[in-house]
Amino acid sequence: MFIEIRKKGKKKKYYLVQTFRVQDKVKRISRYLGSNLNENKLKELKKRAEQLILSQMKEKKENNFELSDTEVLKYNVLKKNINIEHFEIDWDKFTKQFTYNTNAIEGSTVKYNEVNSLIDKKENPKNQDEIETIEVANAINYLKSIDKKELSLDLIKKLHYLCFNRTKHFAGKFRNVRVIIRDSLGNIIHQGAPAKDVEKLLLELIKWYNKHYKKYPVLVLAGLLHNKFEEIHPFQDGNGRVGRLLLNFVLITNNYPPINIQLKDRKSYYKILRIFDKTGNIDPTIRFLLSQYKKQYK
Repeated sequence: MFIEIRKKGKKKKYYLVQTFRVQDKVKRISRYLGSNLNENKLKELKKRAEQLILSQMKEKKENNFELSDTEVLKYNVLKKNINIEHFEIDWDKFTKQFTYNTNAIEGSTVKYNEVNSLIDKKENPKNQDEIETIEVANAINYLKSIDKKELSLDLIKKLHYLCFNRTKHFAGKFRNVRVIIRDSLGNIIHQGAPAKDVEKLLLELIKWYNKHYKKYPVLVLAGLLHNKFEEIHPFQDGNGRVGRLLLNFVLITNNYPPINIQLKDRKSYYKILRIFDKTGNIDPTIRFLLSQYKKQYK
């Protein structure tokens, strides 16, 4: 977002402006802040306007993301950069690596060797992070057993419940509170959908996915589903871990190897989420997923 100043005579009018992309169209939202504002007043009004603009963006963005035939061809060509069908999956190793990384991205302090001991039942969990280590591993095992490709609200809630049923009182339940994510300076970088709209938006996303999973390239399906899910942010907490499990739900049920987003690539991961949130551009996400595949299966 940026401040735009329009001069009219001796007056300076201030607007907060945000541009973003919905499919192939660039949209613009502006909020009038006032005229001849001092720095403190401008800062105060800007913070309030940010929330209004983010809310408007949510309304304007569409879950029904359609690709042209040319775009489908482009993404199928991208896939040829790696030979996914030749990847060999060591499920025990993947489960431990995924569990460690997906929890560490969210701030877990459990070390990789401790993850191994907990999953192998050589240790009993002593705190919340260690309990969630075991539960995320259980969620991966559950994904492995799924043979249906259809996405559903029940599956989404089930994954959240499996991860957090021993650590969060709202496990498996969509939130009824507002969610805002800020950076270290207090600036809003993401605002989840209004709580009252969460279920409706998820149903629209599910309908879109179940309509397109036979038509679109698998990595595009996985990236879009993951990113749209993170935009909605349907749970009070735990959206990142459930989103990365859903990413793998798409891959596994479409005969692709699972993918582990590494802790050391957390900044790049958050960057592609921000790009998609602001512009709707899925390209950076697809390239990021391809890079993770190359690192994982080299």
